[in-house]
Amino acid sequence: MDGKTNAIVSHLFLIGWVIALVINSNEKDEFASFYIRQNLGLMLAGMILVLIPVIGWIISIAIFVFWIMSLIGAVQGEKKETPILGKYFQDWFKAL
Repeated sequence: MDGKTNAIVSHLFLIGWVIALVINSNEKDEFASFYIRQNLGLMLAGMILVLIPVIGWIISIAIFVFWIMSLIGAVQGEKKETPILGKYFQDWFKAL
């Protein structure tokens, strides 16, 4: 699987992310790794924010919009960081 396809698969919720991570661990592709890190951060942020009443739910809508923006970037073949937190996701999860 090429890097672009792997990046798109990483957007398919947790199971797609795990599949993309396993495939990317065999043959590292920087494009796929970029989106694997972005999606891990988005999933974790979404899970944490959903636990916070009202404000967390509202911010979770922004996380969903960021996820859509990330998916569009992967489909277009461009590295687009998630607004606000994307650079931190790349730093925090650089081992992936």
